Amino acid sequence: MRAGWCFTEDIKCHAFPEPEKQQLWDIIQDELQDILKKYSLDFSKEKMKIFNDPIHGHMEMNPLLVKIIDTPQFQRLRRIKQLGGTYLVYPGASHNRFEHSLGVAYLAGRLVKVLHSNQPELKITKQDFLCVQIAGLCHDLGHGPLSHVFDGLVIPEVKKMKRLRSLPDDIPEKWKHEQMSVLMFDDIVKSLKAENEDVLKEHGLDDKDVIFIKELIEGAKTSEWTYKGRDEEKSFLYEIVANKQNGIDVDKWDYFARDCHHLGIRNSFDHQRLLKFARVCEVKGRKHICFRDKEADNVYDMFRTRYTLHRQAYQHKIANIIEDMHAEALLLADRDLHEGKPEDMLKISEAIKTAEVYSKLTDEIFEQILSSTADNLKKSRNILDKIIRRKLPKFVGEARLTKKNTSKLSSFLPKRFNEELVRVYYKRSDDQAAEDKKEEKKKLEEAEECFQIWCADNFGLN
Repeated sequence: MRAGWCFTEDIKCHAFPEPEKQQLWDIIQDELQDILKKYSLDFSKEKMKIFNDPIHGHMEMNPLLVKIIDTPQFQRLRRIKQLGGTYLVYPGASHNRFEHSLGVAYLAGRLVKVLHSNQPELKITKQDFLCVQIAGLCHDLGHGPLSHVFDGLVIPEVKKMKRLRSLPDDIPEKWKHEQMSVLMFDDIVKSLKAENEDVLKEHGLDDKDVIFIKELIEGAKTSEWTYKGRDEEKSFLYEIVANKQNGIDVDKWDYFARDCHHLGIRNSFDHQRLLKFARVCEVKGRKHICFRDKEADNVYDMFRTRYTLHRQAYQHKIANIIEDMHAEALLLADRDLHEGKPEDMLKISEAIKTAEVYSKLTDEIFEQILSSTADNLKKSRNILDKIIRRKLPKFVGEARLTKKNTSKLSSFLPKRFNEELVRVYYKRSDDQAAEDKKEEKKKLEEAEECFQIWCADNFGLN
C-alpha cells in the first residue's frame, strides 16, 4: 500500500481538471482493489473448519478441503497404518495416514502463506494456495494395506512372479503409490462433481488447476520443465509437498514430528523455526525454496532425525520381518481373495486398476483373511496367526553393503534389505516340533555360522 500512496500523491501533483482527476483516481482505485483481491490469501469470508491435532494444534481447513476429507476415498486413510508393521513393535505407533495427510495440508498452507507474506512479488494467488493444500491433503491417497508393505513388497513381487511364469504383466513399470493417489484424486473430483458440477468453480479452480494438483502429487519425472499446471515462474510451488531436488518438504516435516511423537523418539528438528526463514531465490535460472544460512544446523538436524527414524523404527529388524510376513500372506491370498462387483472381480494385486475397487483395500484385509474359514486361505491365515502369537523367524545377522558388493546380491537371497544392509532370518519349518528347543537352537547356530562364512567370502568380514 505504501507504493500505492506514493502513486496517489504523484497523481494529485498533476494539474488535471477536477472531474478528470476524480475519474482517473476511481479507475486506479478499482485496479488496485482487483490486484489486491487477486493476490490476497484472505479467506475470512469462507467458513473454515478447525481440526484439533496433537502435533500442530488447531488446524484451519478450507471448505473445499473439508468436502474432500468427507469423501469415502479419503476416509479410507483412517484404516491404513502410517508405519505399517512397526505398530507391532512400537505400541504407540497406531497413527494412520488420515491424520498425516491433514498435517501435510496444513503445513503446505503455512509455507505458502510465509512465502506470500515475505515476497509479494511472487504473485501467489488463492488458487495456488488451495491447489498446494489439496495436493498435500491427497498425496497419500494411493497407499495400500500397511502403507509401504503393499507398494514396496507386494506389487514388486507380483511383477516378478508374472515375469518368471511368462504371464502378461499389466502393472505399470516402477508402479508407485503416487500414481494411485492421482487416480484416487480423479475419482474424488468425479464424485464431488456428481453432487455439484460447479464445486471447483465456486472456489475459483478450473481444469488447469486440477492438472496442477496432480502434478504436485506425482512429483518431478525429469529435470526438464514439462509441467502444464503452472509456468516455470512458479517452479518453487512444486517443491512444497514433494521436493525432488533436496528432500526438504512439508511431507517429511509432518511425518518426522508425528512419527517421533508416537514412537517416543526424540525429534531434534524444529520445522516451526525453519518455516519462518523460508524464501524463494533464483538458482541456475529457476526459482527454488531456500533457507537462511544460519538455519544450516536445523536442516542437518532434519536429516539426522530421518536417519534416527530409519535406524530405530523404519528399518527395525523385527518390524521388517513382520512386514515381510504380512506381504507373504497377501501374496498367497492374491489368487483366491477378490474385490469388486460379482461380474468384475479383481485379485488383490489387480485392485490398482480402478479407484472404486482400490478404495476398499485397507489394513482390514488381514482381519478378513484371519476370520475366513476358506481352505484356500489356510496358508495365509497360518502366517498371520504366527504374527499374532509372535512366532517370528529368528534374526541371524546383518551386513553392511558397499558399492562393489551390490552386484553379488542376486546370488544371495535374504528376506529383507535396504540400501545399506543385508539381513538374514532363520525360519523354522511348520513340521518342526515346538518342544524341540535343542534342535532349533542347533539349527539357528548353523544358520549364524553360514551367514558369517558368506560375510567373510563377500565382504572380508569375520
